[in-house]
Amino acid sequence: MKTLTLRLDEALYAKVLSMSKRRKTTRSEVVREALHVCFEKGNGFSKGSAFELANDLAGTVAGPADLSINKIHLKGFGR
Repeated sequence: MKTLTLRLDEALYAKVLSMSKRRKTTRSEVVREALHVCFEKGNGFSKGSAFELANDLAGTVAGPADLSINKIHLKGFGR
């Protein structure tokens, strides 16, 4: 078995530690199981629409709502 070292923030480490104690197993086993679920069972990385994947970014950029209504924004377009 290969060894992997990783850094966890305090909150995530506490969750791993708590689960390992509850299940009476090692922290490594908890992380291995979580990775297995993530990669093998397809429950990890969500696939969705572009909006679903970038939902937290929507509306964070200021600017005109629709560039096509103001001809100045189209100046030089298509050249």
